Amino acid sequence: MKNLVGKLVDLRGDDEFKGLMWGTAYGFFIMFSYYILRAVRDEISSADRGNLQILWTAVFFVMLVAVPLYSWVASRWSRAIFVPLANRFFIACLVGFWLCLAFLPETARPWIDRVFYVWTSVFALFVVTVFWGFMADCFSSGQAKRLFAFIAVGSSAGGMLGSTVTATLAEFLPTFTLLLIACIPLELASWCARVLNRNFETGNVHIAGESGRAISGNAWTGMKAVFASRYLMGIAAFILLMTFASTMLYFQQAHLVADAFSDRGVRTAFFAKVDLAVNILTLIFQLYLTARVVKWLGVGITLAAIPLVTALGFLSLGLYPTLAILVVVQVIYRAGRYGLTKPAREMLWTVLGREEKYKSKPFLDAAVYRGGDLVSGWIYTGLAAAGLTVGAIALVAAPIAGLWAILGFKLGHREELMAKEQGETE
Repeated sequence: MKNLVGKLVDLRGDDEFKGLMWGTAYGFFIMFSYYILRAVRDEISSADRGNLQILWTAVFFVMLVAVPLYSWVASRWSRAIFVPLANRFFIACLVGFWLCLAFLPETARPWIDRVFYVWTSVFALFVVTVFWGFMADCFSSGQAKRLFAFIAVGSSAGGMLGSTVTATLAEFLPTFTLLLIACIPLELASWCARVLNRNFETGNVHIAGESGRAISGNAWTGMKAVFASRYLMGIAAFILLMTFASTMLYFQQAHLVADAFSDRGVRTAFFAKVDLAVNILTLIFQLYLTARVVKWLGVGITLAAIPLVTALGFLSLGLYPTLAILVVVQVIYRAGRYGLTKPAREMLWTVLGREEKYKSKPFLDAAVYRGGDLVSGWIYTGLAAAGLTVGAIALVAAPIAGLWAILGFKLGHREELMAKEQGETE
């Protein structure tokens, strides 16, 4: 296995190989669980598309409560406790949803769907941001540039398996059965986190015993740190522009798919097939492209690449606003975002301290992310209410994607300077 992985990754010793494999397994199980649930959530968005902006507003306010609560937990317990605790909290929620769907009357289903949609949106960001924060804590900046693309491969493989499971079973099993299936990989992810915690210390500066301590500060210090740092504010702006692009495509997808398919099971299977295509392409990026692009061109160009492609995609969708074009743009955008942009964006955190990784990061990846969703959702709703078509909205989004590309390049350049200042080498 080590020889095989060594052909794809520049490994530096047995310990690094073991950490790489456990981190990859952790990401695999997290995304396996999420992609079982993702198609269920997206089907709800099409069925209840008239209330999407309201649901996203609810997600944002739930995040405002969840982020300081999570930061408080991180201030009380070490990562060995609060990382598995976060996963098992979500397992308990899934069991609760299963009980509601199985035993409450059918008339309660619309409200269960809406609560589940909000919950899944919170789940998607929290488990992923905790995972990547944990990876940034275990590996240094130089290691991240070599290893994160392969670790992301595990996430993509898990997404592929989750999409396959959902696409295969969605038309034959009750939806609530999928919720119970998703609990299994989420628990396995918790065990992977325990192994990593035992064997790896923290970040660029390895301080003995630091991983066993709770993070300093209180529930609010991570948020305050964002407003005190131009670098963190830049990451926040990057996330906001990214969510704008994602939201435009997501709302356009919800409307075009609802018009194309009337059966809920068919829509769920369609979304799962799109997810599968995204994950196959993402896997190709991560195995053969991402680490090489970072090594040859740097983090900045890697971060700017997909925003530039997205701008071109919006122009294409503006000229030809059809479901076929949207699927092509959505698959390329999401595959590139997960395959290139996501690993590169997580590298930005390796040059920061533990408080930023575990407290500022959830604030940006969760609350700011969903705040961007909220604002962008209302912008889309306003543009649609003003009479703009799917194509016209795409043309409005194109120049904003261009600004996103410029900011990504500047952030990547700053990360490389900070790594050099810390004496970090590859």
